[in-house]
Amino acid sequence: MVAGQQVSAWRPGVPGVAEVFHARFTEHAYPMHVHDVWTLLLVDDGAVRYELDRREHGTPDGTVTLLPPHVPHNGSPATPDGFRKRVLYLEPAQLDEAFIGRAVDTPDLADPLLRRRVGQLHAALARRGDELEAESRLALVAERLRGHLRRGGVPERPSPVGRGVAQDLRELLDARLPSGLGLAEAAELVHAHPAHLVRAFTGAFGLAPHQYLMARRVDRARRLLLDGRSPAEVATAVGFYDQSHLTRHFKRLTGTTPGRFARA
Repeated sequence: MVAGQQVSAWRPGVPGVAEVFHARFTEHAYPMHVHDVWTLLLVDDGAVRYELDRREHGTPDGTVTLLPPHVPHNGSPATPDGFRKRVLYLEPAQLDEAFIGRAVDTPDLADPLLRRRVGQLHAALARRGDELEAESRLALVAERLRGHLRRGGVPERPSPVGRGVAQDLRELLDARLPSGLGLAEAAELVHAHPAHLVRAFTGAFGLAPHQYLMARRVDRARRLLLDGRSPAEVATAVGFYDQSHLTRHFKRLTGTTPGRFARA
């Protein structure tokens, strides 16, 4: 690691996200360059000064910055202490190419809800085994970005999808409890847009699809643990990535670990 730099990057197994990049820079300045993907940027500390298509911009506190593909930009610290940032590189298909011009005109979005949702997406992408949560959060982030790019303002809530679609998704999740189900496949099977499907399910049942799936898996895990099976064996049987993945969700929902639950 170079002095004054802290960097981590990974490619998550979530369709639509090409790369996750977290960094802290005190002196590094990016030269003019382009990406072939959308760049979704949160600056957590400090500020960044950058040029996009020969126009100067900054990153005001609490904003979300969206840089379009194929448009030259650079970047450098705007404060003496540098900056800390989190970046998602989104595949081009996440946002229509027709939005590039709007993104060039207004790259910095002052939208607290969008910023919170992008932060939640980063957290989900950092955890193995929570791909459905990450896909759901990505769908809502992309929907809100499209709303900004269409009208240049905070998007209105889309019309809700009927309860029948939510019920169809619940039956799919129940049927595929151990193997899980990707959001794109679910949306195709029930003939609904992914973001609308997440909203419909949450509105109908009071929790998001990934929360429902994890709760059902924990319920099944409880029964298997009481039958005398080990936590490691149970984790695999009910569809968790590994034992630590089971433990995290099990403790959140029951207040204790799988091992202690079984012993009690």
